[in-house]
Amino acid sequence: MIPMHTAIYKTVSGVDIQADVYRTADDTIRPAILWLHGGALIFGDRGAIAPDQLETYVGAGYVVISVDYRLAPETKLEAIIDDLREAYAWVRLSGPDRFRIDPERVAVIGHSAGGYLTLMAGYCVRPRPRALVSFYGYGDIAGPWYSRPDPHYCREAAVPSEEVYGAIASRALASVSFEDPRAEARWRFYLYCRQQGLWPLEVTGHDPDEERDWYGPFCPVRNVTEAYPPTLLIHGDQDTDGPFEQSVLRAEELARRGVDHKFVPLPGRGHGFDGEGLADTIVSGVFQEVLVFLHKHVKGHAA
Repeated sequence: MIPMHTAIYKTVSGVDIQADVYRTADDTIRPAILWLHGGALIFGDRGAIAPDQLETYVGAGYVVISVDYRLAPETKLEAIIDDLREAYAWVRLSGPDRFRIDPERVAVIGHSAGGYLTLMAGYCVRPRPRALVSFYGYGDIAGPWYSRPDPHYCREAAVPSEEVYGAIASRALASVSFEDPRAEARWRFYLYCRQQGLWPLEVTGHDPDEERDWYGPFCPVRNVTEAYPPTLLIHGDQDTDGPFEQSVLRAEELARRGVDHKFVPLPGRGHGFDGEGLADTIVSGVFQEVLVFLHKHVKGHAA
């Protein structure tokens, strides 16, 4: 069992936002991974990190910090990004003394919506992370794939509006695990948003058609510069939730800007492909790619 310490990294509006810190029980100064869960920014929590993936990272010499952040639609995107900034700052400022991490060797890794937040971290936190790893993330949240009814989700029975808005809480939430009784209702809210093309509006509070310029700072694909961190993109070409094209376009933009990056496309794999576990040879191969990338850009850099 990997030792774990739970800490509060931020309290806002009476809500404690927590982090779980995993590391081996020694005093060695180690590089860190800030891990960001998925869940469409609407559900999920810091406990979602798969045990075999966690063991892989810790076994390779990293301290893993898995964090919660406030969830939409109760909290809008700007405030969620504030949580990302403050989580990253907390890791760098508190990590050296409390968890024996090297603050100059921090990577950010996220899956799905966490992959989106990972790509946001490439330009919205300072100093920039040493490396980013995005599992089936996305870089354009104003595009038609999110702002129009989705053909895949429209195959399912239509979710009535009077049902889903009852799932919205009266106060901010920072954790709805997949085992939480509220998770199903929040999944239904997400399904409704995808069927109606309402995710951008509900998550941000801004209309992507009428306020396209507002979305500029929140679309990573529009914010790549030569200073962007080294980035590893991993995406299955059969993804029916976050389009494979999102990582294709991302890789093209990184290449255009001369950013050190690698794109790992996975033929025949869909969203959440890593849920198959490391016993799957494709999944285990992906994580070997991740470790090589982290070693090159993070672990190999002395403090």
